[in-house]
Amino acid sequence: MKNGFAMFILVIVILSMIVLLTGCKGFFDHPGKTAAEIHRDHVRTMKVNHKELMSDIDRAVFLDKPSRLTEKRIP
Repeated sequence: MKNGFAMFILVIVILSMIVLLTGCKGFFDHPGKTAAEIHRDHVRTMKVNHKELMSDIDRAVFLDKPSRLTEKRIP
């Protein structure tokens, strides 16, 4: 009984490690899309992520609006 339970746990651990290392790429491999479409999607996603990250950084360091330290008009 104890040997069977240990084998069951070992199989579960091995399968979990395989899924962790390979991810879901083999299961959901963009059906119906060409390689060029997938590449365009990845490039678009990276551009949007970069813009959002820069916006967040600007807001965090207060660069998103002009400072009120000067009385002169800032264009």
